[in-house]
Amino acid sequence: MCLILMAYRVHPRYPLILAANRDEFYDRPTAAAGFWEGQLDLLAGKDLVHGGTWLGVTRQGRLGAVTNYRDPRHVIPDARSRGELVTSFLCSAVDAGGFLANLGDQSAAYNGFNLLVGDVEQLLYFSNRAGKIVPIEPGIHGVSNHLLDTPWPKVARGKELLARAVAAGDVSAERLFTILADREKPCDAELPATGVSLEWERLLSSIFIVSPTYGTRASTVLLVNEHRELAFVERSFPPVGDPITREVHFSLEAGASPEAVPSCHFGARRAGAPD
Repeated sequence: MCLILMAYRVHPRYPLILAANRDEFYDRPTAAAGFWEGQLDLLAGKDLVHGGTWLGVTRQGRLGAVTNYRDPRHVIPDARSRGELVTSFLCSAVDAGGFLANLGDQSAAYNGFNLLVGDVEQLLYFSNRAGKIVPIEPGIHGVSNHLLDTPWPKVARGKELLARAVAAGDVSAERLFTILADREKPCDAELPATGVSLEWERLLSSIFIVSPTYGTRASTVLLVNEHRELAFVERSFPPVGDPITREVHFSLEAGASPEAVPSCHFGARRAGAPD
């Protein structure tokens, strides 16, 4: 996951609006979003290399998401997979604050990350590059591959586009996917210097990334309304062929399994390529 945009407790109907892009090499095996076999309350895509995920939710309303912190000068070659941070939280019964407190010194075993955990009632942010737990305050937020709300051009643009959508009263999945499909690139003078080449800084600078080998593999929209009804919509982008959109809707009910809830449905449909 390389960009997460959030409108948290600013919309009268939707206390949580989240739109995120996962950027990755096209040859990394990945499973599309769905309920996991053996963990039927967990809805997420899956990294088939290490078994973790970049973004997921549970039937009880737990939410976890992670982005990498880009710092190639301080890479641990044998580091633990950052995707396991999300699945560990989603599969535990510990609240967000307790989970992050328990993570403690273990966070040094991972390469740089930004971790978002919690639920609609409380969202917490933690980065092992900053070392402190930060409650998400009501407002428009964004995180890419630096710290929360660092004003990189893609983060600033994404937050602005999301704020416009909220102000206009249009937070439909399609409106949010339009934001996530934005390919505008800033000028070189506005690019961050993260230790990669200028060519890579340019490539990674847009909200939606396209290249022959690396790019935005999936866009995800998550909406939770005032009735605690959740919509999870994933649009994946295979290297060849049209994007595929999958939708899941359910009410947040503690202790329910996906098969037992009539309001829960899962489907897939093909969609046109992003603009």
